[in-house]
Amino acid sequence: MKLIDIHTHKPSASPEVFSVLNLFPEDEIQQEAFSIGVHPWYISEISFEEQLCLVKQKAGLASCKAIGECGLDKVTNTPYQLQESIFKTQVSIAEELEKPMLIHCVKSFQEIYKLRVVLQPKQTWVIHGFVKGKQLADQLISVGIKLSFGSALLTNVKLQEVFKGCNSAAFFLETDDAACTIQEVYLKAADLRGVSVEALKNQIDKNYNSLFTL
Repeated sequence: MKLIDIHTHKPSASPEVFSVLNLFPEDEIQQEAFSIGVHPWYISEISFEEQLCLVKQKAGLASCKAIGECGLDKVTNTPYQLQESIFKTQVSIAEELEKPMLIHCVKSFQEIYKLRVVLQPKQTWVIHGFVKGKQLADQLISVGIKLSFGSALLTNVKLQEVFKGCNSAAFFLETDDAACTIQEVYLKAADLRGVSVEALKNQIDKNYNSLFTL
């Protein structure tokens, strides 16, 4: 059974790792598994419709496992109303193609929560790179949103406590663009949960297969 990295910009060359490579709309399609979406940092106010068309076209391929990363970010300069409109369009794409979403969220968790409640999507949303507290984690999980933990799990003590108490069916692991390996993240995560790496692999494999197709 492989180590699953559900969100990375640098897929592992190790045969023991299954990586979901993050792609942007204009990127060349790879043979390996990938996700694709319009990131709020890189929305083109001139050609966002073309970006969305590329996402829909490429997301229809079998090797595309998820829509994203996409989402909402109050720190970036992209107009927030435009971000929300494009995010909703990508929700529609995910629903049509029956694929989960990998979500980038900065200072917009309540907005994501409310959109989940209002839109009532059938597909699961996954917040990637989650680094917030237990109360927010529980709130998101309560509406069917899952959480992905990355390199911050190695050093962030408060986040480690959140992860230790997280529902076993509600989390994934990732590397994003960090220098660490997914092996390091798994080792730390297994230690925090008090389980073997093999047991953790089994759990995440089960979580993955409930949403994605290997």
